[in-house]
Amino acid sequence: MKFLPIYRLLFNTLFVIGNLAFINISQAQEFPSKSVTLVSPYAAGGIAEAIAKLVSNPLKANLKQAVAIENLGGDGGTTALLKILNAPANGYLVLQGTPSELILAPSISETPSFKSEDFRMVQFIADMPMVIVARKDLDANDADELTLLARRAVARGKPLVYASLGEGTFNHFLGSYISKKINAHMLHAPYASAPEIMKGLLSEQVDIVIAPYTADQIALHNSGKIKFLSVLAANRQPVIPDVSSVDEGFALRGCYQSLWTGYLVKKGTPETFVQVLHKALSDTLNDPQMISKLMSQGAIISPSLSLDDANKKYAAEIVKFRAMVKSMSPEPQ
Repeated sequence: MKFLPIYRLLFNTLFVIGNLAFINISQAQEFPSKSVTLVSPYAAGGIAEAIAKLVSNPLKANLKQAVAIENLGGDGGTTALLKILNAPANGYLVLQGTPSELILAPSISETPSFKSEDFRMVQFIADMPMVIVARKDLDANDADELTLLARRAVARGKPLVYASLGEGTFNHFLGSYISKKINAHMLHAPYASAPEIMKGLLSEQVDIVIAPYTADQIALHNSGKIKFLSVLAANRQPVIPDVSSVDEGFALRGCYQSLWTGYLVKKGTPETFVQVLHKALSDTLNDPQMISKLMSQGAIISPSLSLDDANKKYAAEIVKFRAMVKSMSPEPQ
């Protein structure tokens, strides 16, 4: 048996490593070679679309490629996720995800069609504090008054009604959680989209919804067409300074809830493609116009994380929200 001289073996090894590096660099230079689509898992007209629009312009400049937005609502947001999972893992479909559809939905399903781990986090973008939004003539102006009203409604045999974007969504869990927290059963009314929920509040078909607040909702609140009762945070928020924090009362003191948004790709997307998307999204986080407009919506801008740290945080969020499912499963209707 003949052995290659050591220098030949070393040369061959370096040749292979060099070729692999060249392939990776070439792939990164080629991506993206066509339009990238941000897939929002909710219908047009809500906070999800607003965030996608604000992110798409600077992202387009950073990728040096067109960026489209697809609002694909349905089944509590999971329709969009399944579309991405059924497509090639090539980085051209980027999910704009939240824990609602990514973690809560598969956690409560008896036969989940996907796992949270089927996606890889590229970068977090923003965190949205939640607020209790009510119809304008609801006889309550903060969380404590809502508690008393809800208990009286149960005693009369006409429980209050809270809206959500569907079974197992974040609004559904928070409505159920608050119902238990204040010891007053409330009925659940699922809607197909955020604009339809607003119509339900404006037409007095539902009493409250727990949701992130948008610029449009702030305008409706300021004009008296709906009202914000309390924000689920330790302090009042700069863009809605007239709205109390839950810590100013007793019934929901310490009940802090917010909804993060991040960008994810299908697991198995080539590493070089993920790195290109990560750099572009990280640069997007520094865009002053996007930051200003997101903050006007009440968003807290996420810090730019490394790929490793972003995925560690995503893994921690999966653990946290799965624990939430076990501890506060929604009431059966």
